Amino acid sequence: MERIRLKLQAYEHRVLDKSVAVIIDAIKRTGAEIKGPIPLPTKIKRYTVLRSPHVNKDSREQFEIRIHRRIIDVVAASGDTVDQLMKLELAPEVDVEVRALNK
Repeated sequence: MERIRLKLQAYEHRVLDKSVAVIIDAIKRTGAEIKGPIPLPTKIKRYTVLRSPHVNKDSREQFEIRIHRRIIDVVAASGDTVDQLMKLELAPEVDVEVRALNK
């Protein structure tokens, strides 16, 4: 059929890796060829907040959020592969973006 690219994002890398394993297992059952999972660089968002709003400007707290990302390419996807991907129950913390790529 065509190529499919799955982009996965999550704040927790363990949950992301479990979801990737479930997706790869489902794709392998259909007989499609897989490239990946390819780990992408982790995005780190940092926030600095004043501890007290009026005094002690030198006293601050710093927080960060890490966003872990993976890419999976399905090279020879069939209709059965797409059906299996739609039926999967993944963790709600994982954001999945599916894109069809033309050759």
